[in-house]
Amino acid sequence: MIERYTRERMGAVWSEENKFRTWLAVEIAACRAWAEEGVVPQQALAAIEMKADFTIERIKEIEAEVDHDLIAFVSCVAEHVGAEARYIHKGLTSYDIEDTALGLRLRESADLLLDGLSDLRSAVAQRADEHRATVMMGRTHGVHAEPVTFGLKMATWLDEVERGLERLTQARGVVSVGKISGAVGTYAHCPPRIEERVCAELGLTPARASTQVVQRDRHAQFVTTLAVIGGSLERFATEVRNLQRTEILEVEEFFSKKQKGSSAMPHKRNPWHCERITGLARLLRGYALVALENQALWHERDLSNSAPERVIFPDACIAADFMIYEMTRVVRGMRVNSERMRANVDMMRGLVFSQRVLLALADKGVARDEAYGWVQRSAMAVWEDPRVDFRVCLGRDLDVSGCLSPEELDECFDLSAHTAHVDAILERFGL
Repeated sequence: MIERYTRERMGAVWSEENKFRTWLAVEIAACRAWAEEGVVPQQALAAIEMKADFTIERIKEIEAEVDHDLIAFVSCVAEHVGAEARYIHKGLTSYDIEDTALGLRLRESADLLLDGLSDLRSAVAQRADEHRATVMMGRTHGVHAEPVTFGLKMATWLDEVERGLERLTQARGVVSVGKISGAVGTYAHCPPRIEERVCAELGLTPARASTQVVQRDRHAQFVTTLAVIGGSLERFATEVRNLQRTEILEVEEFFSKKQKGSSAMPHKRNPWHCERITGLARLLRGYALVALENQALWHERDLSNSAPERVIFPDACIAADFMIYEMTRVVRGMRVNSERMRANVDMMRGLVFSQRVLLALADKGVARDEAYGWVQRSAMAVWEDPRVDFRVCLGRDLDVSGCLSPEELDECFDLSAHTAHVDAILERFGL
């Protein structure tokens, strides 16, 4: 039984409750840093640590009056703390809190996404190993080319998932930053050592230089990384969709006993999970474009990035999380029809071995262009007449048979030549 997806973990990261909790964590960390400087009395710090809290309802009430979410938050916390609240938000600007807290949430999101990609990697590796010798048709331009194995196809997925893990790990580090540098990044009211202490407590890296905000190239890298991962998932999903086409039918998404494919046609088994992944990949690419547009802010900052970021960060993370889950589910549950795969290889009546015949003739000293013409002559006859077999046609060709013995020609049709190196490829992945 494959578990159903729940967005609880990723959704919780981007909930309003967690947003304000991370804001509070940054504010309290700043108070602790000031206390180490002797600016905040230990008694006041103890009161702040014990009493600091908020309610979302009260924050919204205050925000309706002041029209500023961070001020509303600080005011709400102050109501809980009392007189000692005068030390909260000392020397800070709004985005000292918001961007540092954003670093925490992006890092937490990246960790969940990395967990999901690791699960997908395991699922793909298992299918690659399972089907290392499952021969199927390789296709270029949608047309039969030469035989491959389904395990080799899975190996290309595996390689791409591992690159996704590498990219996301790097992007995680890039966005795991904080800044406590004031309204224009000069530390005029809060020395750099406060920033260092706050970031150390929160496990973030201090930005080497900042304006009022952390520069948005970091966030653009994160969201575009999700879009690239989404593109990989779309590639996998598109392959399954194509292989599930009725005339191919080599792979199918899982289909449960009680599942229905169509309200009108009881026979339908549609690859709708993969179609859903394909659609969501388009959203991720759109979010990536917005993140790139957010890089260019006026001077030390403007507000044009703020509104779209409230949409693209949670939506991109939740969408990517769901897509990774869906693809993992597809890979684990998909039905691989090895008999149909082999039948689709055989339906070409030997045409897929044309290159081996060409090379064998070249090895005999025939000019390549001339050999190509001989082989293509028989190949076109097979294309035109469904009763003609390529091996038989070549054997009757006086030019070909004059250079290759029947045994040498038979060797050209040995399928093992196309699978001989698959194990060596999979060994690169520890399989």
